[in-house]
Amino acid sequence: MLINLSNHPLSSWSEYQISTAEKYYGRIIDLPFPQISPDADANTVKSIAVDYKDKCIAILSESRYYRDEINAVHTMGEMTFCFALVNELSKNNVTCIASTTERISNEENGVKFSKFKFVQFRKYIP
Repeated sequence: MLINLSNHPLSSWSEYQISTAEKYYGRIIDLPFPQISPDADANTVKSIAVDYKDKCIAILSESRYYRDEINAVHTMGEMTFCFALVNELSKNNVTCIASTTERISNEENGVKFSKFKFVQFRKYIP
């Protein structure tokens, strides 16, 4: 199972990203990314990360495939939260991944447009 904990719900993923995730992880579920205030201090962010670690482990442990399938958490978003969450999940032997993309940009009439094309999932190295 793959838990998608990012600001990009599964409904916004490309077919290629979905098929790649399904190939490696089977089921994919969305867990909405928390709102992290820019005014939050490090202890607050850590507390939110611990809460989300508990949520992720609970979701994974409810899966009938928890022990038999490859499980991971796809986390992309506010960097200090992701760092804290990856550290917390890694302590519990939960694999964390990020999606990598190729940035395709063009400029029209002085306005720059960017499109991001999914390339692969990459494991975080704690």
